[in-house]
Amino acid sequence: MSSLSRELVFLILQFLDEEKFKETVHKLEQESGFFFNMKYFEDEVQNGNWDDVEKYLSGFTKVDDNRYSMKIFFEIRKQKYLEALDKHDRSKGVEILVKDLKVFASFNEDLFKEITQLLTLENFRENEQLSKYGDTKSARAIMLVELKKLIEANPLFRDKLQFPNLKNSRLRTLINQSLNWQHQLCKSPRPNPDIKTLFVDHSCGQPNGARAPSPANNPLLGPLPKAGGFSPLGAHGPFQPTPGPVPTPLAGWMSNPPQVAHPSVSGSAIGLGGPSIPAALKHPRTPPMNPSLDFPTGDSDHMGKRSRPMGINEEVNLPINVMPAPLPGHISHTQAFSAPDDLPKTVARTLNQGSSPMSMDFHPIQQTLLLVGTNVGDIGLWEVGSRDKLVLRNFKVWDLSACSMPMQAALVKDPCVSVNRVIWSPDGSLFGVAYSRHIVQIYSYHGGNDVRQHLEIDAHVGGVNDIAFSNPNKQLCVITCGDDKTIKVWDAATGAKQYTFEGHDAPVYSVCPHYKENIQFVFSTALDGKIKAWLYDNMGSRVDYEAPGRWCTTMAYSADGTRLFSCGTSKDGESHIVEWNESEGAVKRTYLGFRKRSLGVVQFDTTKNRFLAVGDDFAIKYWDMDNTQLLMSVDADGGLPASPRIRFNKDGALLAVSSNENGIKILANSDGLRLLRTFENLSYDAASRTPEASKPAINNTISAAVATSAAATSAGLTERVASVGSISGVNGDSKNLLDVKPRITEESNDKSKIWKLTELSESSQCRSLKLPENMRVTKISRLIYTNSGSALLALASNAIHLLWKWQRNEHNSSGKATASVSPQLWQPSSGILMTNDVADMNPEESVSCFALSKNDSYVMSASGGKISLFNMMTFKTMTTFMAPPPAATFLAFHPQDNNIIAIGMDDSTIQIYNVRVDEVKSKLKGHSKRITGLAFSHVLKVLVSTGADSQICVWSSDGWEKQKAKYLTLPPGRTTGAQSDTRVQFHHDQIHFLLVHETQLAIYETSKLECVKQWFPSESSAPISHATFSCDSQLIYACFLDATVCIFTASHLRLRCRINPSVYLSPSVLSNLKVHPLVIAAHPQEPNQFALGLSDGVVHVFEPLESEGKWGVPPPAENGSTSNVAATSPARGSGSEQGQR
Repeated sequence: MSSLSRELVFLILQFLDEEKFKETVHKLEQESGFFFNMKYFEDEVQNGNWDDVEKYLSGFTKVDDNRYSMKIFFEIRKQKYLEALDKHDRSKGVEILVKDLKVFASFNEDLFKEITQLLTLENFRENEQLSKYGDTKSARAIMLVELKKLIEANPLFRDKLQFPNLKNSRLRTLINQSLNWQHQLCKSPRPNPDIKTLFVDHSCGQPNGARAPSPANNPLLGPLPKAGGFSPLGAHGPFQPTPGPVPTPLAGWMSNPPQVAHPSVSGSAIGLGGPSIPAALKHPRTPPMNPSLDFPTGDSDHMGKRSRPMGINEEVNLPINVMPAPLPGHISHTQAFSAPDDLPKTVARTLNQGSSPMSMDFHPIQQTLLLVGTNVGDIGLWEVGSRDKLVLRNFKVWDLSACSMPMQAALVKDPCVSVNRVIWSPDGSLFGVAYSRHIVQIYSYHGGNDVRQHLEIDAHVGGVNDIAFSNPNKQLCVITCGDDKTIKVWDAATGAKQYTFEGHDAPVYSVCPHYKENIQFVFSTALDGKIKAWLYDNMGSRVDYEAPGRWCTTMAYSADGTRLFSCGTSKDGESHIVEWNESEGAVKRTYLGFRKRSLGVVQFDTTKNRFLAVGDDFAIKYWDMDNTQLLMSVDADGGLPASPRIRFNKDGALLAVSSNENGIKILANSDGLRLLRTFENLSYDAASRTPEASKPAINNTISAAVATSAAATSAGLTERVASVGSISGVNGDSKNLLDVKPRITEESNDKSKIWKLTELSESSQCRSLKLPENMRVTKISRLIYTNSGSALLALASNAIHLLWKWQRNEHNSSGKATASVSPQLWQPSSGILMTNDVADMNPEESVSCFALSKNDSYVMSASGGKISLFNMMTFKTMTTFMAPPPAATFLAFHPQDNNIIAIGMDDSTIQIYNVRVDEVKSKLKGHSKRITGLAFSHVLKVLVSTGADSQICVWSSDGWEKQKAKYLTLPPGRTTGAQSDTRVQFHHDQIHFLLVHETQLAIYETSKLECVKQWFPSESSAPISHATFSCDSQLIYACFLDATVCIFTASHLRLRCRINPSVYLSPSVLSNLKVHPLVIAAHPQEPNQFALGLSDGVVHVFEPLESEGKWGVPPPAENGSTSNVAATSPARGSGSEQGQR
């Protein structure tokens, strides 16, 4: 249930209590589980209504939820049992013993036997432990004290023991506000309206008057109410409001309720007449002619949504917010990432399309795949990493005979056709093209250059101005709009028309489908400046806004769907970009920095839930969403048109920009440059191929999500991403990491073209650095680089965290981690250490785990005790939660929401925990032993888990249902330890993942949970202790229990470099056979840097020699270039070039 629905329940509880519906109040408390009424619970216990007590408790917890719950139920049932014995009702006692207390026998058999023996005593007080048992009333009172302590300590009751601080009759007040609002919208408002029902919207009796919207039918304000809401008020008339300020607004339902008393609708004159409202459905910010009502600003609404106590900032790039909510106007982003570094501004690619680009869209999964539509109707598909144009299709009508006569006539009269919009479907299996003449064409995409005709629809009379995909009722649909003033919805599988939305008075320029909670709707904009919203029901527009500029306007949501923006240009060339307050239909924020007269219609896009970009004034202009002032302007080295077309890829690392002379420029940030660089560094992946295979491999190896039917795109993970031929578009290893049917034992015949195994045995053969030690630390359990790449964070086995920071100086101009300069073992001036709670356990024997926030501000960590949240700047403990048992064994932040954390437990469950509301949202059960690994894919929207049971599970991160599961395949004749860890890490492409086990390294394709590559060490080799991808996913670093480190080419798990222990361990340490690496970490920006955490508490950083730059010796070049390795798997640890371990 959403937070708004939850708040509505509290309002109903308050209303029921005020109306003295006592039994109903407690029934709703129990059924909703939102508020535990301690006073009611105490009364029922004191009265001995044991059945009612347990029934009420059942709404909040079950016997076996945790140890607190078990103790609560045990105390209640024990008291009921003793009271029966005290009354000498043996038969009742036996019934309670068998029915209620036997469940505890499996947990403490001796205690159950002792309780049973009480039946044999004439007076149970003869038992020494019960000798002080008094009368029933005093015993219940003593038990209540214990129960209250248990309930308050039980995490399932957190935030449920305190009723929200509401003004009296809050629900009545909101209804009166709604009635006032509806009355304002009446065309001829009466001074004393007679309101007799809440079942329909209020109207002052104009039979043909415009229908006023209300929270009940506005899809943007929350879910539609169920039938049977309020009873008729009869003679009582409207609710009477309670004066006084209104507390924190219900963001998204009614974001900005007035802060003063509202006049009643009935009684004295309301005084809401005055100027007529331009559109009957427009939502006014301030009621006309009522200056006494002071509506707060839109900014306060935004703050109300974002600033919550005990939460983590909703934008994944911002710091965790665990302090109390700031005062209005005091929201700060000072710890957020540096804007210029995270915005694409470096020209990385220049492409020539051949005709002028009109619309572009990046593939949602293969994020270097760019779709382009041009002014002459051409469609182009580019792999921007390799600069290959995969597809070029000229415009043609597929079936002219099926087209309408108006369209045929229009094409005869003027055959010139332009593309107005191209767009990918959400899973990348289809793309749609809207043309300037009547039709849309839908293509299916099957990877590489395989593009097939899917649907051709004669959609509109005149031009089709926009196209979008949506999933109403879990069925993929195509939405179009056109010059005929309509919006139409089509089945994406069959092309059947499902809905036609009519109501605009001018050509419809754009559509923006969206959903909130379970409400699906579509925004549309027209050339007269009107913005309307539609549900999928043919019931007409729900809202009517005025767009700034009142001409060509497009709309878009932030990536997380919480903020709505529009951008447009007037006929006079005035451009506007604004943020909307959806609830009021009002402009919340207007961004400044446009050219006074834009030369053409500007386009815009959003990225990272943080930035806006617009093509204007021969440049790209960027804004921070929370600041109206222009952040920066980039000219992309010149050559841009006055209003260039722009489009971000999904991660915001690349920006496609149209340029003069039919060109496209690809701008990149640091992540984007690394992504593109993988296509340039193909040399170390070389092996012989046939001449035919040496042609651009991108054409037949780019993987894509393939769906056999568009209608099935929402059916599950396997439909999202079908057979994947390679890790492509991200991994530059010639894009052939994977075989669809992996050939495990096949080897390349021409072994001279494979990287020669490099053995390092001396410290002079690479750069290695031993970091400053902390004498209190005996073993490094966890190790990670900060996301900035300037520090290393370790968690030791004794629950202490260590942080090494590299300073920017003349020896290290970048300030990044390096093996060439020693860092500082950093502590704040207070001298405190980040130390985990260890409960009553020996931390050396517990499992350690931690996770770092994306902006490096906070770390969440556990060492067998409670989970701790630390501030990385001050080392202070912000909060602790989830006391064991069970204990946390693995932590992973949700990639889109820092407030959501997946917590693997030692009882084999995975808890999906919301930090902001301090609540377990879901408990995933599928493993049989403790959880050892968790990894999210934001592309596939899944969580992959591994456990000590050697099982791999895939869970949907939407509904948390289990999609697939498989047990690890062990090498023949091998066994594994009872507590052997299995770890997972996603590849850069978010489709494949690395699995690490003491017996193997393996690459899996997630959608099928299919192992496509596997490497086994030889039987005589030491077990693998840990492994990780390099930051660009081209290498895999693995460490072993014999202190050896091996570096593999990730594309086919082929060993290319081995670092022997003598390189980094001193002779005295080498003689101690117990010292070995426990964990390995890869630098987030430098693909050839990694760090080792050792069993003696020492950390080492490694880099290749500067003169070499990479690990290993590359194969010889062929004719000045390198060829690519066939997609084969190694012979599982055998073969001379494997450098058998």
